[in-house]
Amino acid sequence: MSPFAILATTITHEDIQKAAARGHGPHETPVLSLSTESRAKGYQTICLPLTTGKWRERWKNMCIMPSTGDGGNEEVIAAEKEAEAWRKSPSFLLDEVTMTRLDEAEIVVAMASEWLQLDATDDWVRHDSGIALRQEVAYASYLNIPTIILPPPRNRSHIASYGRIVNDCLKNAPYMQFSVRLPIYDPAVFQPKESPPLKPDGDMSSNGASTPPTSSPNIPNPSLSPTRSPRSSKAPEGELNATWEMWDVIRTVCDYSVRLTLTLDLTPPLPVNAGVLNRWAAEPVQHIFLPASTFIANVKGYPVLPKGTQAFIRKSMIHRPTFILSGANSGLHAMGGESAYAQYVKHLEKSSPIVQAAKTEGTVEHFARGYQDYLQNPLQPLMDNLQSITYQTFEQDPVKYHNYEEAIYRALMDWPDMERIVICVAGAGRGPLVARSIKAIQRSSSQAFVYAVEKNPSAFVTLQGRKTREWGSSVELIFGDMRQIDVPEPVDILVSELLGSFGDNELSPECLDGAVRFLKPDGISIPSSYTAHLAPLSSSKLYNAAKEKSLKGMETPYVVMFQNVEVLSGDGGGAGRRCGPDIQECWEFEHPRKDVTVDEKGLPLTNSHNVRSARLCFHIPHAGVMHGLAGYFEAVLYGDVRLSIHPHRKDQVSKNMLSWFPLFFPFRDPLYLPSNSELQVSIWRLTNDQQVWYEWYAESFLPVACMSLPSEQPEDLSGSDGSFFSSTSTHVAVPSPVIDAIDAFPSTESRPELRRASLDSVQASSGVVKIGQTSLHNPGGRSSWIGL
Repeated sequence: MSPFAILATTITHEDIQKAAARGHGPHETPVLSLSTESRAKGYQTICLPLTTGKWRERWKNMCIMPSTGDGGNEEVIAAEKEAEAWRKSPSFLLDEVTMTRLDEAEIVVAMASEWLQLDATDDWVRHDSGIALRQEVAYASYLNIPTIILPPPRNRSHIASYGRIVNDCLKNAPYMQFSVRLPIYDPAVFQPKESPPLKPDGDMSSNGASTPPTSSPNIPNPSLSPTRSPRSSKAPEGELNATWEMWDVIRTVCDYSVRLTLTLDLTPPLPVNAGVLNRWAAEPVQHIFLPASTFIANVKGYPVLPKGTQAFIRKSMIHRPTFILSGANSGLHAMGGESAYAQYVKHLEKSSPIVQAAKTEGTVEHFARGYQDYLQNPLQPLMDNLQSITYQTFEQDPVKYHNYEEAIYRALMDWPDMERIVICVAGAGRGPLVARSIKAIQRSSSQAFVYAVEKNPSAFVTLQGRKTREWGSSVELIFGDMRQIDVPEPVDILVSELLGSFGDNELSPECLDGAVRFLKPDGISIPSSYTAHLAPLSSSKLYNAAKEKSLKGMETPYVVMFQNVEVLSGDGGGAGRRCGPDIQECWEFEHPRKDVTVDEKGLPLTNSHNVRSARLCFHIPHAGVMHGLAGYFEAVLYGDVRLSIHPHRKDQVSKNMLSWFPLFFPFRDPLYLPSNSELQVSIWRLTNDQQVWYEWYAESFLPVACMSLPSEQPEDLSGSDGSFFSSTSTHVAVPSPVIDAIDAFPSTESRPELRRASLDSVQASSGVVKIGQTSLHNPGGRSSWIGL
């Protein structure tokens, strides 16, 4: 199995200068020498700045115009002419780049100049930064460098300009990957609020041009300046959301390009708010930047990571990222040396539950290797006959068939004593349920007989062979569609495995409508019932995969082994307690059903009794983008014997069951959901004489309330002029989309009784304002359906 984590080291300008000073062979360069050393240390790739300080100096002299007080008009005119010549034909000088040869760039991930301000406030700085970035991208493409890491965005107000420039680069370099470097949050939210200096970097000079910062925009090291720790202080979620929201704008402007990824910078300590961290699971994380300053020393002096960062990195193994180590040779920690950092990352890889599950035989993760986040069309069981390899795949599931055998056994044990019990396996396939039925009969010492019904002519040949070799006269085979054939005698127990990922999406209700007529009045069905469940989902990877399939692909439910996804909903009901749990039940089917109108053959006159609809309300505690809906099912086989792929109950009911992955209902356009919003999802199961299909739709709302405060208020709720709440009833958005769900009433934390009273007041009078909606998907089954 390929490793989940790839290790890279950062090469700095200082490293290159030292390598040049040491000297090298006639056919070597400093970069080649450093590449060889890095490989010898166990690194698979190196992260290297593409340009030198000479390039920054020339760009600044050309594009950041000196003020009139710093030089004469001739100097300004000369700089303007040089800048215009460069804008017309951008190019580098030899001493402005770190690499010139193809062999130097073989294992390189290039870093674009960090000082470029693609989202600067000044128009000309943005313009010239964009030209410079396109120049750097063109040079990296010339050297056949596969990936370039872009400078971090800084200015939320002009983030669309950043995205526009990146989108232009994506079009100009069609074979290159672009990765945006971002911290998980802006560490400035935890820094003391100070008055800005009179002339900060970036201030407008007298001629209207802007001066960029004099140092590269590295994330500040919390250990070097007094800050409020994320563990001891809370920041509004709107501020913690800022970097993710910038990323969301960039990838949206770039139309969700699959060549645009993320480099997550873990320099700042991670916040304790898990919801802020979970959202990155659904994003295309390609690199994780880990400087030595992120590590802390353990009791022996070796570098280790804080527990929160450890947990995040273990979960991040789903991305199979490249870990870019920086400063590992700086001697920051007393013990272990440079290799200790890489060894520690490999330790986290080996101890990751994701990695361990993928390497353990018998787990779903091991079984599904290569199928994670891969869109598969659901089966068409009535229209198509399955191939033998498909049957064989499903028959590898020991959990499902164990539970089926147990359900049949318990049903036989509960059956009244009689001479003969009749079992019918409807949809026998290659015979696994027949074999399990015989085992259950033997375990229960019952006198029972089995009919096996199958419509697939090829599978029926396999059944005949197994009857001859294994089952003999204890089984009778019947060829044909269960909706059309008859069995020789009434049946006591009807057994079937017609369930799909959403319970009913492979037409189990319609198939069993034709088979329950075999049952005696007191006969039972295994399964006896099943339910469908939904949750809102974020996954840029699944969205991109569905988008590639055009309109039809965006209106088709897919079977998917989820990996790079995030369920957006949370428990708690929201501000008005209108919402249900994070995963909600849509509908249920029961068998046998006694209230269906049937004809003289026992078949339903229409399929209208199998129509279903549901309207579900979800609380969205943390801001995110919904790309689709996750569908699950649970089934009651008999008594308390069940099957489940529900995320909260599958491990208790049918752990490591392999036969079903969840269902994914995509949305054509992503729907942004702010913190503390509400999502209403409508879904329908519809039918006509020939088809069954699903339609789905969603709306988003923001809770608002006319909040009456309790009569007893602490003094600190209002300012010195008492103007914070000017009246006892103030119309507010509750909670705001820019504050965390747990901080909706931060000023009342010291008075729990006031907080409860405030929440009760919100609950009593809250309403909602609509903020977004999707289109209706798959109307009339125009793009996807299951044939009857």
